[in-house]
Amino acid sequence: MNTAVAPSSPLTAADRCDRCGAQAYLRVELQTGGELLFCAHHAREHGDKIKQIAVAVTDETHKLSES
Repeated sequence: MNTAVAPSSPLTAADRCDRCGAQAYLRVELQTGGELLFCAHHAREHGDKIKQIAVAVTDETHKLSES
């Protein structure tokens, strides 16, 4: 069975890290259907675990280095 997944909208300044409340740059879609948002710091800190539980990841950390 194939399930269509709606594309995630881009992260905005209003999206906040679920761990610390900083601006989120990573959205992790979970197998259970929920999602978690992480700032770049916590995305790096929890990267190994994120890879184990994620169905899809939207990574916008490149925005931190854009001029």
